[in-house]
Amino acid sequence: MRGKSKLARDSNGAVAPTVALSLFGLIAVGGVAFDYARMGTMDTELQNAADQAALAAAGQLDGQANACSRAVAAAKDMVANQTRMANDSPGNLAITVLSTEPGTCDAAGSVRFYKTLDKGTIATTDADAKFVEVRVDSRTAFYALTPIVHILSSGAMTGIAYAGMDTAICRVPPLMLCNPNETADPDFTVANYIGKGIRLIANDGGGTYGSGNFGFLDVGAGNGASTLRQELGALAQPGNCVSGSQVETETGSIISVRDALNTRFGIYDGGNLNTPCGTTGAGCPPSANIRQDLQLDGNGNQQSKLGIVTGVGGNGWREPANPYPGSANISSAGTTKSLSDTEISGIAPMGYPEDKCHAFKDDGIGICTPLVSGAGNRVGDGNWDRFAYFKSNSNGSTSPTNYPELQSLTTADTTAFNAFLTSKFGTTTPSRYQVYAYEMANIVSRLQAQNAPNSLVHHGNPADMAGEPTAITPGGTNRDRRVLSAAVVNCAAEGVSGHTPGVDVNKFIDIFLVQPSLARGNGTRTSNADVYVEVIGLTHNNNAPSAVQVVKKSVPYLIE
Repeated sequence: MRGKSKLARDSNGAVAPTVALSLFGLIAVGGVAFDYARMGTMDTELQNAADQAALAAAGQLDGQANACSRAVAAAKDMVANQTRMANDSPGNLAITVLSTEPGTCDAAGSVRFYKTLDKGTIATTDADAKFVEVRVDSRTAFYALTPIVHILSSGAMTGIAYAGMDTAICRVPPLMLCNPNETADPDFTVANYIGKGIRLIANDGGGTYGSGNFGFLDVGAGNGASTLRQELGALAQPGNCVSGSQVETETGSIISVRDALNTRFGIYDGGNLNTPCGTTGAGCPPSANIRQDLQLDGNGNQQSKLGIVTGVGGNGWREPANPYPGSANISSAGTTKSLSDTEISGIAPMGYPEDKCHAFKDDGIGICTPLVSGAGNRVGDGNWDRFAYFKSNSNGSTSPTNYPELQSLTTADTTAFNAFLTSKFGTTTPSRYQVYAYEMANIVSRLQAQNAPNSLVHHGNPADMAGEPTAITPGGTNRDRRVLSAAVVNCAAEGVSGHTPGVDVNKFIDIFLVQPSLARGNGTRTSNADVYVEVIGLTHNNNAPSAVQVVKKSVPYLIE
């Protein structure tokens, strides 16, 4: 009895039953924690895979052909991700994008394309696919330590990521032009404009910008006309890179800025011969090919430092007495025609002309078919007078002449002229930019001064003019002084008016400066706020002869 009493009173090991009973709960809690961590880790694996696939897909959204199919292929194949936590398919660790995903631009399936950041507009073409959403195939984690094994699971889990491509354009003058056909072609189909002349008209009075207006971008270099002059004229480009997707427009007086663009033709005025060009103009050098439609008086030294003058008398650059297409052919009716041999011979040696539908009418707008009713005829058709240009430049006051093989050619010799064009350019319809580039590469050293009436001289090579700054030939580290990049904007839809932030960019395009900016016909034909350009194509690093024309940096980024 005594022993039993001691045993009954002994408390050693009394907690063991409690521990034994609670062990089931402790194991259950530990199992839940383990499986929850497993589920969280698998979610991270799936999301990381979706993020990488979306970035890979967004990297293909360049607006070019097959962008959507390339994006799908990149999402599926470029990055190989695995999950260590899913156990729904023993031996299968791959995280995949639906293998049967079609490479089409739409918002269906596992790879979905959108035109706008908010997914409000579905992309339907390669050109308007700006953003991409990628969903990886779902995986499941069956709980391993939770008491009812393989009955409870995480359920089907997936990863979804949304990404886009942001582009920075660097080392470009801060130009912006309004899409001339934003109602019918809001995406600005570049192929429809290549080789066509566009008369850009400045919105110098403020207010909302309209079709065909042009203006400036804020690149963080400062405010005011002096800064814009530096940005548009100086060889050393100030300011920061601008976004290829959104820009901030800037106000500025085109009348004062116009002179900065004209330095690229070797035309200087007193206001530019200080900052930023320097007292000699060396800071704003001309292109080595300044072929243009103006002439310079033949007297004096450093003639090119004199600005544009009008009328008779005075030293400087001016329109010839009989500018193309001939004074008698410039009328209010503006009916285009093919010039006769006599008419061509009466025209001073030509610069690159406007499209015919712009050149024959005296209102500066022309009779080109308007892209938008009521929006003017600012876009030409690319039909410029090639014969008149080459013929008027086939004779010179010095030897060798520019195109001696055309000296005896007449307007009736179309077969011979077409053969000449094909031999030089591979086509019978070269653009003005193609001719400019050919002359730059082949005959710029003999684009010699040619005499014209009234003691004026037609210059194609700035080296012929005493005191001219050293001209720039594109290539190596030199940019082409007559090629600019410009942001195309839907000005009406974006509400562009003066200084406007957050403006979406359709495209960055390269444009060729066809002519200097001035008031032609003493202001009756064009204003000195007009700039005549020809579209070259999309802005690319190597689009122009110079490999450093612009710096274009495209980086995909995650949105969500």
